[in-house]
Amino acid sequence: HIKKRGIEVKIDEIPIDDPATYKLLAAGETVGVFQLESQGMRRAIAGMRPDRFEDIIALVALYRPGPMDNIPIYNAVKHGEQEPDYLHPLLEPILTETNGIIVYQEQVMQIAQVLSGYSLGEADLLRRAMGKKIAAEMEIQRARFVEGAVEQKVDKNQAGMIYDLVAKFANYGFNKSHAAAYALVAYQTAWLKANYPVEFLAGIMTLDLGNTDKLSDFRQEAVRMGIEVVPPSVNKSGVHFGVLDGKIVYAMGAIKGVGEQAVEHIVDVRGDEPFKDLGDFATRISPKVLNKRTIENLIAAGAFDELNPNRAQLLDGLDRIIGMAQRTEENKTSGQNDFFGGDNAPEPLILNPTDPWLPSERLQKEYAAVGFYISAHPLDEYRELFTKLRVQLWKDFERSVKAGSSAGRLAGTVTAKQERKTRTGNQMGIVRISDPTGQYEAVMFSETLNQCRDLLEPGQSVV
Repeated sequence: HIKKRGIEVKIDEIPIDDPATYKLLAAGETVGVFQLESQGMRRAIAGMRPDRFEDIIALVALYRPGPMDNIPIYNAVKHGEQEPDYLHPLLEPILTETNGIIVYQEQVMQIAQVLSGYSLGEADLLRRAMGKKIAAEMEIQRARFVEGAVEQKVDKNQAGMIYDLVAKFANYGFNKSHAAAYALVAYQTAWLKANYPVEFLAGIMTLDLGNTDKLSDFRQEAVRMGIEVVPPSVNKSGVHFGVLDGKIVYAMGAIKGVGEQAVEHIVDVRGDEPFKDLGDFATRISPKVLNKRTIENLIAAGAFDELNPNRAQLLDGLDRIIGMAQRTEENKTSGQNDFFGGDNAPEPLILNPTDPWLPSERLQKEYAAVGFYISAHPLDEYRELFTKLRVQLWKDFERSVKAGSSAGRLAGTVTAKQERKTRTGNQMGIVRISDPTGQYEAVMFSETLNQCRDLLEPGQSVV
């Protein structure tokens, strides 16, 4: 995508100190960024506010059960709110980079080398013994470590205390070279997102072509970043997500029930000439490649809207569209070109007058085909009312919870409902809900479920 703009990016040669990238990381805006996109990781990186590559390496190594308890200390030292504890002056050069915390296995080896005169081979045996927690071996190593430290003029008790701390950290210490490799790919994806957001999001949406939940999240991220996502279109879309005039073009290959082969066929017969109308489309496609179900899903997703925005009429006339495609193909096979008339213009395709679907029905069918609402949202018409009723949108609610709020009033359109039994045998419900800013789940127990079950059918909108 970037190449199409005439820009050549050599990803291994990008600057490692790009201000835009660190600004994006420090804000926790890492949806789609390798290793850094989970909710917890986004909170952790926003708290750390990284401004150098070493911070990313440390975060990758620390963000695991156990070590993550040290993230607040790392951040406090980094931001000057706390003094680092280097355990001993000899260890300061080893622990400065990680703000006084032992993070990496390599640091464990360096500490043994500097403080107790270990060779690197011996230090590696120490690291392995600590990692495996073999008690007998640990005692032998403890004696060796303390003895070596005393020779370096370290107090015996302090040496024992340092050994115990090192052993505790070594147990879950991470290999720095491993963390650095992960951190580099994380930085590279963050750099792409910070500098080429449209192309980056189009790329990762293609990567998750079949994952509706991810596509919904990435589309919301595009909206948050002010990037328009153009709905699928037989005249603009391809198998994969595209980029056009600074916008993301939704992939026809991401529509449910529309296979790659069908989309490739549409793109192939379209060539450089967009379809003028439905008749033009019907006479160019092969009904052997595009079946009724495929075209039905393309209609529901809005892929024909620029040829005819009345999706109900298109669905009603589906047999005519397929029929015309079949007649054209039969005539081509038998060599009857007079079907087109003298000027090679396709015959017009006349559909019966049909009332358009109501907005709610139109959006429900779109949801079924795409996996989320793309052209509009059932709640759009209630926005003003929500302000009066103090109903929050999901994104605003998320923000208020982060700021300390414990409750809120939300609205949403039900998209799915599951009922299951709890361990005590009572019924509970899990309802998937969508609003214009995202999708979320609500859990309810038997009493609420019994009261509200009828309201919770897919397509219903509730407060």
